[in-house]
Amino acid sequence: MEIAVPRAQFAEVAQRFPEVDFYVPVAGALVPASADTLAAGHQMWALDRAAGRWRFDVFREPHDGDVWICRRDAQIRRRYADLIRHDAHGLPFLAPEVALLFKAKASRDKDRFDFAGTLPLLDADQRRWLVDALALVHPNHPWRTAAARVI
Repeated sequence: MEIAVPRAQFAEVAQRFPEVDFYVPVAGALVPASADTLAAGHQMWALDRAAGRWRFDVFREPHDGDVWICRRDAQIRRRYADLIRHDAHGLPFLAPEVALLFKAKASRDKDRFDFAGTLPLLDADQRRWLVDALALVHPNHPWRTAAARVI
């Protein structure tokens, strides 16, 4: 499981999970979280000490108050109220067009599968947002053309 939080609010997340130790991927290795290692990256892994298992990842995201700032291009911004959706049970999830923007970087088989399955579910505004964001982050990405075709 992956969760994302405004960078300034990570301490609140850490307090809610006293049973885990947080590690930061640095230069291909996982190192204990500290002020220095936190500065090196945005992703953290949570290790359940008792079980000896990785439980979840936390992405500490740049923000300006209640506005998320994309770490790949600071021109891409959205209010958290528009970035976070909720399912029928109230569970929060990332807006699908934003998830696809992040998946576009690697474009693995599973990412291409997710794109193909999700694109038809996006409305015109969501597709337009994705096309515009890809233009900034991955201007030659094939998803940009595919998403633009259905706007």
